Amino acid sequence: MEPPVSEPRSHPAVGPIPGPELEAPPEDTVSLGRRLRQPKTILSIVIPLVLVALVFQLAFKLDVSTLVDGVQQANKLWLLVAFVVFYLGFPLRGYRWSRILAATRFRLRTGDATEILFLSWLVNCVVPAKLGDVYRAYLLKLNAPVASLSRTFGTVFIERLLDIIGIAVLGLAAGFWSFRNGLPREIQFVVVLGIGVVVGLVALLLTLRNFGRGLLLRLHIPHRLVDLYDKFEEGVFGAIGPRQLPPLGVLTLMIWATEGLRFFFVVKALGYPGVDLGLSGSFFVALIGSLLTAVPLSPAGLGTVELGVAFVLTTAYGVPSGLAATLVIVDRLISVFSVVVLGALLYVVSGKRRGAGLAPGSGPMGEPSA
Repeated sequence: MEPPVSEPRSHPAVGPIPGPELEAPPEDTVSLGRRLRQPKTILSIVIPLVLVALVFQLAFKLDVSTLVDGVQQANKLWLLVAFVVFYLGFPLRGYRWSRILAATRFRLRTGDATEILFLSWLVNCVVPAKLGDVYRAYLLKLNAPVASLSRTFGTVFIERLLDIIGIAVLGLAAGFWSFRNGLPREIQFVVVLGIGVVVGLVALLLTLRNFGRGLLLRLHIPHRLVDLYDKFEEGVFGAIGPRQLPPLGVLTLMIWATEGLRFFFVVKALGYPGVDLGLSGSFFVALIGSLLTAVPLSPAGLGTVELGVAFVLTTAYGVPSGLAATLVIVDRLISVFSVVVLGALLYVVSGKRRGAGLAPGSGPMGEPSA
């Protein structure tokens, strides 16, 4: 499944596209092995884990034996379904990124896009500050030297905006349906926050589109940086024209639906008596967790996500604290731990991290016809 593209015009086989361009980040800044050995990276993983363990033990009364028994007695078929549904989201993400890049006149096969994107998720799961996004742009530049780094950052940026808007829209819809008999006070704040996020992001896009370049010129920013901004803006707005936005919106909703379905099947697999969130409740809780991963204080939102989701389960849905903690941990084993394990295996065998190149046919597509 590839995005439709026009036949490229004649284009140099090799060599950088004329004009100023960002240099690829030095290898030291993106090397996963070096990053993992740094004390601050180790602390960013250890401290949230210790915090989660303490809070789950003291506040949520998590009994380790209850956790072990819950996993042992879980319906393994439903856990497998949760796992498969979650991983269906990655080719969807890869296809969406390939469409966004195609709108900026760079062809990237869905398989290559998915592989690079999954490696970037591995980095986001073990390194804080969302450095996986930087690593994704670096890998594309490493395997396709003619790719514009600043334009690639623009495509990642618009992906993030689409994700946050998609999470907010799906989460609000699920929340209103789940609490259709009345929103708890704790959830009212979340709803207001979600609406504020969508309005704020739309305002940001409009500001960038209409005033971004002009503001840089008024501030007398060096011409080289203005040119880099132009490429970044092309990566952002090339993908969200009247033609591109509807399919990208549908893809984004499908991607985040896999997150909600994953949590729904985890709840179903554990099968706790009296714990039935339904589809809307599962979507709402899962998307709250996804929104919390945007806080780049720790890898994959460790600490923030677990405590936030457990709080919503106990306060809004009345799930007993120990069972809520177990649900959260089992869900995170799928959404984070499995990514670390499978991502590490891919990291070992992937040629992308060594610059082995992309599939035949990838590369600049030439200017679109007038």
